[in-house]
Amino acid sequence: MKIIIVGGVAGGAAAAARARRLDEKAEIILFERGPHISYANCGLPYFISGEITDRDQLLIQTPESFKKRYNIDVRVSCEVVGINTKQKTVLVKNYVSHGETHHEYDKLILAPGAEPLVPKIFGVESNRVKTLRTLEDADHIKDCLLSHAPRRVVVVGGGYIGLEMAEALRHLGIHVTLIEMSRQMVAPIDFEMVAEVHRHLKAHGVEFYLGAEVIAFRDVADGLVIALKNGGEIAADCAILCIGIRPETKLAKEAGLKIGETGGILVNDYMQTSDEHIYAVGDAVELPDPILGIKRLVALAGPAAKQARIAANNIVLGNREKYIGSVGTAIAKVFDISVGVTGHASKYLKMKEVYYASAIVHVSSHAGYYPGAKPLTVKVIFCPKSGKIYGAQAVGAEGVDKVIEVFSLACQYGLTVGQIKNMDQAYAPPFSSAKSPANIVCFVADDMVQGVSRNKSWRDIELIYDDSVLLLDVRSAAEVAGGVIKNSIHIPLPDLRARINEVPRGKKIYVYCASGLRSYLASRILEQNGFAEVWNLSGGYKTWDTASRQWRAAGANGEATVVKNGDISNG
Repeated sequence: MKIIIVGGVAGGAAAAARARRLDEKAEIILFERGPHISYANCGLPYFISGEITDRDQLLIQTPESFKKRYNIDVRVSCEVVGINTKQKTVLVKNYVSHGETHHEYDKLILAPGAEPLVPKIFGVESNRVKTLRTLEDADHIKDCLLSHAPRRVVVVGGGYIGLEMAEALRHLGIHVTLIEMSRQMVAPIDFEMVAEVHRHLKAHGVEFYLGAEVIAFRDVADGLVIALKNGGEIAADCAILCIGIRPETKLAKEAGLKIGETGGILVNDYMQTSDEHIYAVGDAVELPDPILGIKRLVALAGPAAKQARIAANNIVLGNREKYIGSVGTAIAKVFDISVGVTGHASKYLKMKEVYYASAIVHVSSHAGYYPGAKPLTVKVIFCPKSGKIYGAQAVGAEGVDKVIEVFSLACQYGLTVGQIKNMDQAYAPPFSSAKSPANIVCFVADDMVQGVSRNKSWRDIELIYDDSVLLLDVRSAAEVAGGVIKNSIHIPLPDLRARINEVPRGKKIYVYCASGLRSYLASRILEQNGFAEVWNLSGGYKTWDTASRQWRAAGANGEATVVKNGDISNG
């Protein structure tokens, strides 16, 4: 059997290695248009910052090491520019010899990846405007930083790479301005969760603009001017585009392979394209979503490597293993905290008209009495009837990866909040609490499913326009002195039973405390004393205060407004 693989990095290299492990006799050729077969592109910002000092550490495999270990013919600087599906051949252009050759195949694996989005903005072709996708891109940026010593750099795009790039530049002592077109960073995260990231960016000296659209780059004598749609201008020495990516499907389209509804290459459960002899994996592929049963694009190294293994299995052993799909599990480091996500955000479910509920808790990363526990915020999104988990998000200095991986498994296999609340997790005081963060947020969510409690979100508080709703603050007097929600009445939780007659009847009551625990206890007291309409504020005052201040600054009327981080309250 002759297997040709188009593209290296995570998908192509993993497929080649797996195919060899299964078939020692197969002829396997891997073509990669770049100079490297496999490198850690997720590590590029840390290479630029200098945290990864040795460039060779990013090179996972070289053509020579791959040949020695797997006996695979790797040809770098060679691009497959055409596929003849009838003759089962590929046309390869060699960028060293500048010649072209044809190669036959029995099976073909496409792993072309994705290409960075370069918007049609005036002046985007300037030498002072960079993109970050490949190791060569990182080399160019690093060379620019070393040779020109820029003092001010603009990063365009507030996704994971944009945040990591901003941190890398600040690590080098460079003034960073981050520009994001929407009203928040990290689009897959809900606003109240990413608001903690916004505040953290500000604390580390990253200037940022939300709801800001770049319309032009202009070279000037001493640098670059970035023009915004609202008429503002930002001066910098250079700019780095981290706007996003799109699947690289040109080769597949020209070969007549079917493209899916999301714009990725269409594959079946076996990672097989519309041509039975061609498989496809990685960022260019449209994937099944096991949560909602829809199709989606997921550009992550982990899913690409797993798809590659399955494709190789099915090529060598016959179609016997199916890919369950990806739930988009991701995590990013932002200075001293991490932000993680799996599944779908509330805003996406709302757009898709999916009935959902959510719960937020503020907990500690491990037992509070053991030294070093860090604050951790966790949100779970679920079906309010069945409890099926749709997604989860977490922000904190420690424990984010652990809790998100629990919910990733739940999303992949259709588990419920009732199942996760009873899940056994490794416990010792330095690592967790007897009730883990995943358990705790699912206790709250399952109470909602069972009808034991009802929650309101910080947005519901923002939408109170009349006196039919009573806001009840059950925090201590010292906490109240630090700030309150307007028009609240204050009765500390320990006094509530004795002062319950001070709570007017006949109104909807929204109860809040700092994090949601004491207000939950208060809501149970009220309901069992005849108050019919009682809701707990999910995430408490902490979530409301962080999210609502920034939301109002960013345009609470739904219109994206240019917001400089200096306009966002420290809250």
